Amino acid sequence: MTLSVTDIADLGLEERSALFDRDAGIDAARSDARDIVERVREEGDVAVREYCRTFDDVDVGNLEITDECERAVDVIDPAIREAIDTAIANVRAFHEAQLPEDWRREFEDGRELGRRFRPLERVGVYVPGGTAAYPSSAIMGIVPAVVAGVDHVVVATPPADEPNPVTLAAIHLAGADEVFRVGGAQAVGALAYGTESITRVQKIVGPGNRWVTAAKAEVRDVVDIDVLAGPSEVVVVADETADPVHVASELLAQAEHDPNASVVAVTDDPDTAAATAEAVDTLIEDRTREATIRDALSSDASAILCARSMSEAILFTEEYAPEHLTIIADDDESILERIDSAGSVFLGPHTPVAAGDYASGTNHVLPTNGGAKIAGGLAVEHFLRATTVQRLSEDGLETLAPTITTLAEAEGLEAHAESVRCRLEDD
Repeated sequence: MTLSVTDIADLGLEERSALFDRDAGIDAARSDARDIVERVREEGDVAVREYCRTFDDVDVGNLEITDECERAVDVIDPAIREAIDTAIANVRAFHEAQLPEDWRREFEDGRELGRRFRPLERVGVYVPGGTAAYPSSAIMGIVPAVVAGVDHVVVATPPADEPNPVTLAAIHLAGADEVFRVGGAQAVGALAYGTESITRVQKIVGPGNRWVTAAKAEVRDVVDIDVLAGPSEVVVVADETADPVHVASELLAQAEHDPNASVVAVTDDPDTAAATAEAVDTLIEDRTREATIRDALSSDASAILCARSMSEAILFTEEYAPEHLTIIADDDESILERIDSAGSVFLGPHTPVAAGDYASGTNHVLPTNGGAKIAGGLAVEHFLRATTVQRLSEDGLETLAPTITTLAEAEGLEAHAESVRCRLEDD
């Protein structure tokens, strides 16, 4: 049996640690990533090109490939072009619904308060690529920035002697303004500090391997980032009504991302747990990425768990705080109401995680390793700045004056209090 069934109540300390303290391998890569970004900061394009030769085995001349991305649109299969267009439209519609409106409110005591929202000017989006095709990552990073109104969206994607035209086409169609062929930690360094070819940005978003993530951790004191995302993970909560094949398919779908992926099914029904384990063994045969899937399933961070009750299953899931949460149960809405910590939730038997990965419209750049306890996935607000606005009338300032001056003097800040009194005296 590829995945055996374990009772949650029987989990030991080491087993619980493997499930809840998921290691993305970021810390181990920090030192090397630090050296790379520092050298890029000091040497610019020279360092970038050398790292392209060292890590990607590609001699890069002109780093910019914006025109190449535009030409790629004409060479991809029409069916792929249509799929990209549909995904972009759905992602755009979902993120347009997130756009906040500026507001002002007048209060009876003479205060006028509000907030306004303005986009960042320059944002960098990391798009995994090279010879592989990751059009979905291009869409998820670029489209929200464009919807937010970012002036200039810069993309970095790994170089290749023959780059995949699908990724390049998706980058162009999603709305990137500039595209550069540089990947890994060196791409993060270039976006954060700037080089002769690449102007530095205010924020870097997008998924990458542990070197990319470690580099983002190194530069976040000089540039904003989205999340420090690790390998993919999913928790499937199922009851006796769930089809074990659907549960198993979700586990395999996330396991094929990465041998370090964490996949967990938790159910309050022993028969469903046993049937899911059998379905995993059946479905895994002859998968294109079978070796990767088996590596992920053999990890101590992957499991099929049996709970004594749905309440215990819910408590486990909340503590886990998964990147992806699938709920296949008769009363899925009530289960959802009791879970606050999850990156993205997929409800019902007809909602695979793959829908969110590609085309439903939600963003697939999500927090991992328990990050959902404090943060959500990539969204329009990540590309906006909120500014508070206020105006006081003469009566409004007079009403607030005792409160302001009392608190200012209690903090020993006499000039603050005087800035109020002088206005009232002038009036």
